Amino acid sequence: MTNSTLPSEPDIKSFDRIILGIDPGTNVMGYALLGVKAKRPVLIAMGVLTLAKMDSHYLKLRRIYERVQSIVDQYLPDELSIEAPFFGKNVQSMLKLGRAQGVAMAAALSRDVPITEYEPRKIKQAITGNGAAEKEQVREMLIRILSIPRDTILPQLDATDALAAALCHFYETSRPLAYSSSPRSWKEFIAKNPSRVK
Repeated sequence: MTNSTLPSEPDIKSFDRIILGIDPGTNVMGYALLGVKAKRPVLIAMGVLTLAKMDSHYLKLRRIYERVQSIVDQYLPDELSIEAPFFGKNVQSMLKLGRAQGVAMAAALSRDVPITEYEPRKIKQAITGNGAAEKEQVREMLIRILSIPRDTILPQLDATDALAAALCHFYETSRPLAYSSSPRSWKEFIAKNPSRVK
């Protein structure tokens, strides 16, 4: 297990809300805590849980469950933002990744933490403006957006992927109500406003 925190870790009670981001995996699970204060996001902590040396897939799942619960108990997040598994050609890998995600979600639910799931492309789009961005590009944007000291960034991209999931959720839930309810197309506008179109 590897943790990365800012030189002086903020007091969690000082935040209006805390978002836990998770990048699920059966070899490495990334996690990050994002605090929101005065409508501004601040990195609280991030890290990785390394599981590659464990032989049993089921013991890995138990370790994920226990670690997510301990993170929730320590930081008391208000919400969990988790990256959805992407569809690949290897069915066994997909099954294992889905189990890892499910166990992490179950651990959060056991502590009554609400969950939102985001597709990898959605997260990359929210952070970089490009849904096909490389993981390294996402990391660089996070360093800039959140003013993260480079010496605190872990080499594992799983940690910054988890932070990206948390920041994506912050962006999605911080939109003004008028913006979020505005029509996405001309067809949707017509459907919602038949009296205004002749």
